[in-house]
Amino acid sequence: MDNTSMVQRSLRHVWHPCTQMKLHESQPLIPVSRADGVWLHDFEGHRYLDGISSWWVNLFGHNHPHIRAALIDQLGRLDHVMLAGFTHQSVVELSEKLAQLTGLGHAFYGSDGASATEIALKMSAHYWRNTGRPGKCRFVGLAGGYHGETVGALAVTDIAIFREAYAPLVRLAATVPSPDARCARPGESAVDVAGRAAGALQAWLEQHHAETAALIVEPLVQCAAGMAMHDASYLRGVRALCDRYEVHLVVDEIATGFGRTGTMFAHQQAGIRPDFICLSKGLTGGTLPLSAVLTTDTVYQAFYDDDVARGFLHSHSYTGNPLACRAALATLELFEQNDVLAGNVAVARSLTAAFAPLTAHPRVRNARQLGMIWAWDVADALPGFSRRYYQHALAQGVLLRPIGNTIYAMPPYVMDEESSGFLARGALAALQATLAEEAAHG
Repeated sequence: MDNTSMVQRSLRHVWHPCTQMKLHESQPLIPVSRADGVWLHDFEGHRYLDGISSWWVNLFGHNHPHIRAALIDQLGRLDHVMLAGFTHQSVVELSEKLAQLTGLGHAFYGSDGASATEIALKMSAHYWRNTGRPGKCRFVGLAGGYHGETVGALAVTDIAIFREAYAPLVRLAATVPSPDARCARPGESAVDVAGRAAGALQAWLEQHHAETAALIVEPLVQCAAGMAMHDASYLRGVRALCDRYEVHLVVDEIATGFGRTGTMFAHQQAGIRPDFICLSKGLTGGTLPLSAVLTTDTVYQAFYDDDVARGFLHSHSYTGNPLACRAALATLELFEQNDVLAGNVAVARSLTAAFAPLTAHPRVRNARQLGMIWAWDVADALPGFSRRYYQHALAQGVLLRPIGNTIYAMPPYVMDEESSGFLARGALAALQATLAEEAAHG
């Protein structure tokens, strides 16, 4: 097998996600034959450092022996059984561990992040219906928020390119200002921006709380908005407002969970407990699709009834799949065995030092880092910057995929000094090559 034949076969039959397929007339696909640690390998011996954890899912490197061994063992015991009327060891143990980690004792499973969003929104609105307040059935989200691309998730996603084509299908949620620290006015701090955004939410809830079921927030980092980071005080403010106005707080930890921001879950840096937590991506260490929605005893009890219609009847055939749950358990075991959060502090320090030349580049603005996330905005970038940068990064042997004019890195936690240097040098070289191309073609 070679790269060319695999690419031709893929273009003939595979419709790739988040892609204008015509672009592949000039932007070749990268066929991957295998992956180990932080490296992706093609069919002809080239390798690429996975600087974005394959869309933010891979925590401990590809083909991790502990997760692989757990999956092999699970496959020999139980591949799948429906979770309606049945249960199994992996889903029970995973649910117990997630309850210990979050303080939310009831886990409902889906397949991906958008599914988790849909589950949480449906569960919130149904809760209010079951408690005699069916008018509370609308939602509010943040400007620039992203929570998935199914129809329900698009209702609370504020990124036009994903949503506009489907506008007739979507029941749009309300949108309130983001606490993005880049929005600071002269003399303002990140805390000031957070307070201003919380004030705007308060003004909105004062008028609309009677019809509002839930607020959904990406805690600390709005990833698809260009790694927009905010101060933790915002989360404390919105928790208080949701309590005051009887609105559920849903935290979307799909991208920020499992150590990505420095704590196990981002909302924990604010010292709050949400009503719902949405999890996916890193949940299985980047091996199998799985998502979970965790919620409180209060929400759970509102569905517990003799009337079947008061139950939460959402389902899919692979809910709580044993293989995916076992991968998640193995991932959580790695956190327990290796003190990952403490180790990530040292990894992040090394990477930040390696990225210093990129941070100092004269075209870079708003360099920022939180946990194992880095981002840099490129001033005066021309249209198509992200596509050109991505190609130049691949030429350097690194997978980096900017969001608009924002370069970001979100690598696996197993980066060492050598791979960190390789990633940082490749990121800078790709920027220099992209800007040179822009200058040459104006």
